[in-house]
Amino acid sequence: MLTVIGAGFPRTGTSSMKAALQRLAFGPCHHMFDVMTNPGLTQRWAALAAGDTADWEHLFEGFRSAVDWPASYFWRELAATYPAAKVVLTVRDPHAWYASMQTLIANGPARRLSENMPPEAADLYTSMVTMSPLLDRMVREALDSDRPFREGLPDEKAAIAAFERHTATVKESLPPERLLVFDVREGWEPLCRFLGVDVPAGEPFPHLNDGKSMREALERVLSGGGIVSPFAPKD
Repeated sequence: MLTVIGAGFPRTGTSSMKAALQRLAFGPCHHMFDVMTNPGLTQRWAALAAGDTADWEHLFEGFRSAVDWPASYFWRELAATYPAAKVVLTVRDPHAWYASMQTLIANGPARRLSENMPPEAADLYTSMVTMSPLLDRMVREALDSDRPFREGLPDEKAAIAAFERHTATVKESLPPERLLVFDVREGWEPLCRFLGVDVPAGEPFPHLNDGKSMREALERVLSGGGIVSPFAPKD
């Protein structure tokens, strides 16, 4: 059962949020990384591309929280399904968000993988292909764009307008006691206060660079080193 629902777009600090929620015992936290590296999850999500009714309990079996697409795209449905769950809307400067999203798409697995790839890389590519229809649906409906996800976002003005509409819609749709609008640069205090837990003593907030983390994970896969989660604790 989900107890925390992320409503923010990708590239709004969702990697940091996943790590933070897991540190605060709200994990496992569902993230796009989990989908792309778990064929079972990929297939479950792919079925929603045509608008099929979701079995949320099945989709989130074993998870206590969720951030990033595809989960955050369905924030409204999840908030209704789990009325006791709190919602965190991650935000950042819209122009920085747009640039980060374009970089993600330009350097993502679909552009980097090739025919001569290790088995783990082939599995990752297959997951990307399987998820493409749902990703296209999310871009079409969330960003009002007919461009396939792999071809990038609409122009900056249109994408930022969609980003700001999304932020306003989430704020207007949920009572303030249930919603935290959160910039990960704020650190532990507002998040912990909202969730009703103690701030980890002497421990910095996990400011992960989404792009760098994903790039490093992809490079490892391409070199035959296997899939290692960028969210795993470092020695």
